[in-house]
Amino acid sequence: MSFVLLEGGNEFNGGMAAADRRALEVCGGRRAPVRIIPAAAAPDQNHARAGAKATAWFQALGAADVKTVAIIDRAAAERQDLTDEVAKARLVFLLGGFPRHLANCLSDSRAWRAMLNARRSGALIAGSSAGAMVLCERYLDPQSDTVLQGLNLVPGACVIPHHERYGKSWSVKLAPLLPEAALIGIDEETGLLNDGPGGRWTVYGKGAVTLYRRGNVDTFYHGQELELLSLK
Repeated sequence: MSFVLLEGGNEFNGGMAAADRRALEVCGGRRAPVRIIPAAAAPDQNHARAGAKATAWFQALGAADVKTVAIIDRAAAERQDLTDEVAKARLVFLLGGFPRHLANCLSDSRAWRAMLNARRSGALIAGSSAGAMVLCERYLDPQSDTVLQGLNLVPGACVIPHHERYGKSWSVKLAPLLPEAALIGIDEETGLLNDGPGGRWTVYGKGAVTLYRRGNVDTFYHGQELELLSLK
């Protein structure tokens, strides 16, 4: 089974420990290679600091093999040496930041193909905030205020990160633009992982996941499960 972890932001804080420990568990345990992708944090030159924080976080959770892979732009996403490092991963984590930059870096790139190949071999792909956004079929680019094509790992879905802070305004904007989509509002320090029976998604963390779908609004908390479309 292929796993995906979507997180709502403010990652690498105490509230995310349950989700990230579970991610390590399902992808092979503490010896599973973890590879951090900092591209989304590159436009404001935050990628080195964010990558170091991510590395320290997973090491503190017990992961023995954690590295930040310096994929920060499109050229880096085509480099064979970096792609080879990604290919070793059992857990790939896309950091938050600028979703459009991240999507442009990875879409149809050698690095993204390496991630998909790793996933077919059992690797888990995770993303927080911008990272979670681009893993879905569509995402809202806050800079241009437009809906753009994502990497489509989670079809029929669009993540609203930091949901408790500005989710309601985003949901009102997105609902008429994506009437058939599942809009997934994920609070900070909260994750959603498809580790339940039959591929159902489980909520982990301190906040809530709010699902907007065909006019209905449902809220789920830590330990509760929900259904989305099947993954690609």
